[in-house]
Amino acid sequence: MNERAYSVLEYNRVKEDVAKFAMTEEGKEQILALLPSINKRQLQAQLAEVTEAVAILEKSASVPLSGLSGMSVLMKQLHKGTALKVDTLSKLLGFLDSCAKLKRFMKDKQHLAPRVSLYVDGIDDLSVIADEIVRCIRNGRVDDYASKELLKIRRQLETHEQKLKEKLQQIVKSSKYKAYLQESTISERNGRYAVAVKKEYKSKVKGSILDTSASGSTLYIEPEEASSIQDLIDLQKAMEEVEVERILFSLTALVEENEPSLKGSIETMIHYDVLFAKGKHSQFINGREVAINEESRVLLKGARHPLLGDGAVPLTVEIGTNYRNLVITGPNTGGKTVTIKTVGLLVMMVQSGLHVPVNEGSEVAIFKQILVDIGDGQSIEQSLSTFSSHLTNIIEILKEANEYTLVLVDELGSGTDPSEGMGLATAILHQLAKKGVTMLATTHYSEIKEFADATEGFRNGSMEFDIHTLKPTYRLLIGKGGESQAFAIALKLGLHPKIIEEAHRITYREEKEYPLGSTENQRELDKQIIVNRHAHQKTAKPQQATATIFVQGDNVRITQSDEFGIVYSGPDSFGNYVVQVKEEKRTYNHKRLKLYISRDELYPDDYDFSIVFDSKENRKKERLISRKYVEGLVIERDEEE
Repeated sequence: MNERAYSVLEYNRVKEDVAKFAMTEEGKEQILALLPSINKRQLQAQLAEVTEAVAILEKSASVPLSGLSGMSVLMKQLHKGTALKVDTLSKLLGFLDSCAKLKRFMKDKQHLAPRVSLYVDGIDDLSVIADEIVRCIRNGRVDDYASKELLKIRRQLETHEQKLKEKLQQIVKSSKYKAYLQESTISERNGRYAVAVKKEYKSKVKGSILDTSASGSTLYIEPEEASSIQDLIDLQKAMEEVEVERILFSLTALVEENEPSLKGSIETMIHYDVLFAKGKHSQFINGREVAINEESRVLLKGARHPLLGDGAVPLTVEIGTNYRNLVITGPNTGGKTVTIKTVGLLVMMVQSGLHVPVNEGSEVAIFKQILVDIGDGQSIEQSLSTFSSHLTNIIEILKEANEYTLVLVDELGSGTDPSEGMGLATAILHQLAKKGVTMLATTHYSEIKEFADATEGFRNGSMEFDIHTLKPTYRLLIGKGGESQAFAIALKLGLHPKIIEEAHRITYREEKEYPLGSTENQRELDKQIIVNRHAHQKTAKPQQATATIFVQGDNVRITQSDEFGIVYSGPDSFGNYVVQVKEEKRTYNHKRLKLYISRDELYPDDYDFSIVFDSKENRKKERLISRKYVEGLVIERDEEE
């Protein structure tokens, strides 16, 4: 595998999706560090474990895996000559509690998940640590009863503090000091107790000044009478700190003694976290375990791209049995690129021990490498054109590819002269096939379809296109190259079949008939082409030989004046025609007229020429008379008419 394949196939995005289901940071890190494996037995075991994890999740969605937070940090603090802190030991207690719960949870899952339930044996009984932490630590501090010495020190400390408070209360209530005090409360400053004395009376209260108010009007003084008791309290606190540290060191030593068992338990819990994250992801994408082979055989039934969600169209791909090279054709945006990306990504996922969204009966081969050339891959830094960038990738693929390689190539030979691009694409496909690769390639060259049909080891495939809706269905059809959808679409949209037939003859050097549309649309279609219905060469008497050259509606040029007009009527016995020039009807002999544009190129057969030759008023009268008799209604026309 290489980084380009991971990026193009969006493998890292899939790992990120799986990692979202992990409950611990350690589990997320392991998932994000996943890499494809080529060890068949290992992969089969991993896939089977995920299957069992899914079975457990379907029975009980809540798996007790909390409590791992902070365990990696704890392990790094061992054997450093320092004691573990109270909060760290509290987290360890939470982890040990989760371990005990998981052992109980897995106890009745042996029949449902024999392989997965066995891993719980890797969690050793560490109740000796848990019990000692419970005994020594409570409410976020070392408990009084953690040791007899600590209990003795804290009781003495409590006694001295009570004495101190009583002494200070006597002082603040004493009439001797009442006038000198700012307030009758006891304050604490830097861990020692003091009374608030007015600044001007500081000499009246003997003792040490511990602090001053913001305004400077009040001094916080520790009275002499309380100082000796305060010193005893400080001594007791120092003794307490030493004893607490001794207890924490004792607990730390107990953890260090059991480090191997603790490490194994942590690793087992992380493994379970990763495993159930894979299981939850499998449920999310409706995935399943697939069979694995080492014979380059890939059979994906109803496969869906895992990142497209419900919008993914299932596809079925088979390659590696009777042929190892599939050439896919079809319209742009028809799903060719998504198809080869789906195959590459699902193979990569299976080789990472992940379930994939396919139907039952699917099978995936193990490949040592997946090499891709998908997308333009243009490199601004190297100033490469799109074609050059494609070719650079292909050259690397040709160097590295062998019989254990899956090659995915998109639009091979594009970005250059079509004839040369087609030749290069065909030669490259042939060379890769000689190297024994398993390959999926997309192309728009019809010649490559012919090459695939005629070459052993190749098979054509195409992306289905619904000609009725003019939209791709995104379904892959194997065994059939893509038809000329451009011609089919043009016919559907109303381009005249004769034009399409000419295009087909130019493209494929063969004749093919395209069906005409409905008869009611035929006249509209005929406007696109020249249909010669003129009787240009009708036989007549010698003096009338040229009298029938023009018909009503022909656009003619009057040679003597270089004007243009429309033939209205004629010819008479002398070969004269009535021609409308601008809005005036004039008579010209046929010798003075030259055909410019024939009537059939300008108008359909049933065109109403009164629109051209008659006045708007007369046309209204004509419509009125056609409906009923109107007395006195007269239609007036020029004599020439």
